[in-house]
Amino acid sequence: MEYRRFGQSGLRVSAIGLGMAAIGRPGYINLGHGADLDGRTSPAELGRYAGTILDAARAAGITYFDAARSYGRAEEFLARWLDARGVGSSEVVVGSKWGYVYTADWSIDAEVHEVKVHTRDNLDRQYGESVSLLGTHLRLYQIHSATLESGVLESREIVSRLGGLRDDGLVVGLSTSGPHQADTVRRALEIEVDGAPLFGSVQATWNLLEPSVGSALAEAAEAGLGVIIKEAVANGRLTSRNAELAERLGRIAPQWPLDAIAIAACLHQPWASVVLSGAATMEHLESNLEAFSIPPNVLAAIPDFSEDPHEYWESRGDLEWG
Repeated sequence: MEYRRFGQSGLRVSAIGLGMAAIGRPGYINLGHGADLDGRTSPAELGRYAGTILDAARAAGITYFDAARSYGRAEEFLARWLDARGVGSSEVVVGSKWGYVYTADWSIDAEVHEVKVHTRDNLDRQYGESVSLLGTHLRLYQIHSATLESGVLESREIVSRLGGLRDDGLVVGLSTSGPHQADTVRRALEIEVDGAPLFGSVQATWNLLEPSVGSALAEAAEAGLGVIIKEAVANGRLTSRNAELAERLGRIAPQWPLDAIAIAACLHQPWASVVLSGAATMEHLESNLEAFSIPPNVLAAIPDFSEDPHEYWESRGDLEWG
């Protein structure tokens, strides 16, 4: 495993982290998610299964773990695992997020799985819930899916409250989504509380299909923020489940799986601190970790697969929960 500095926070993190969106709740938008869980969808079964993935991640040297209030019981599963394994708060870095409310009630067929609520009341409530589960393991707390349209970055009471959390020693960050991620990142870099930058991290979607936020993330890293890449395999579109793209890349590097190439491309970005693996199986995790073995000449040979950002996000919005 490779380890990197997390911006100017003083934290040191594994270059690949484990994101728990796909193993904290029974429904998610990754291609083939239902097959990945293979019927392990009750809270008890999924909690045990999440524990096996967490064990494997730790054995591989992963020290960064990513959750959110809207990831079903991800924080609960993570907290239970940390306690059962006796993992100290200095051994790992745990990040979580507030701003979405999980509404599916553990149903895969729910009409609405999560709802964005960017209010001060929800920040206070969800922060309290996160701390009650994760305690001192919680080192990073992020706005979940900040956009300019949501107005969350312009809310004085939210910004002030986040400034207080920063002053208490928490790294405060934001995650972004949508075709205008770069605008959101650049606006976040402007925000100060008591004369000091508010944000110490940003988590954004960057992958071979949607790299449009890259220049803004480079600016964030230059400003001292830790940068987390999410959706490196584009919710399964950059895996073997996308047969057409896998075949095209297979002609270039037949010995490497598509997901490993996709993650290696993320790791290769000089501004990236952590690239999240969203592994929902042991096979996913093992394949993702092959990214460290891919030589630079393979990455240099990858053609431009980028899509128009609006088309990418429209396609992502059409993915079914399963």
